[in-house]
Amino acid sequence: MSELRANTISDAAGTGPVTLTGQSAAKAWVNFNGTGTVAIRESFNVGSITDNGTGDYTANFSSSLSISDFGAVCNAKNGDNDGLDIGHSFVSSSRTTTSCRLRGGSSTTANADKAIFDLVVMA
Repeated sequence: MSELRANTISDAAGTGPVTLTGQSAAKAWVNFNGTGTVAIRESFNVGSITDNGTGDYTANFSSSLSISDFGAVCNAKNGDNDGLDIGHSFVSSSRTTTSCRLRGGSSTTANADKAIFDLVVMA
């Protein structure tokens, strides 16, 4: 079995890392705390989260995407437990090449802050 180890895979000119273009891979993802002071736990290509109000956030991409009609999924949850967390989460139609708006809430139609928000963007 072969093994490939590398810290950086450079472009053909050797001037920088290869960017994902044609591959079927996430172009951005983020896991963040949506309660109190909003804070990113882990992310790829998401530089910041804007708190637009209760249960309403915008993920701001570090590098722009090539299209604004990308696919995205999100999840919102109250905590780290494995129990059922009835509520809603959805990606808004407010999508640009530089950001994606998402919302989460309770089992009613009202938005609500959640302890765990996840967003994955495919383009």
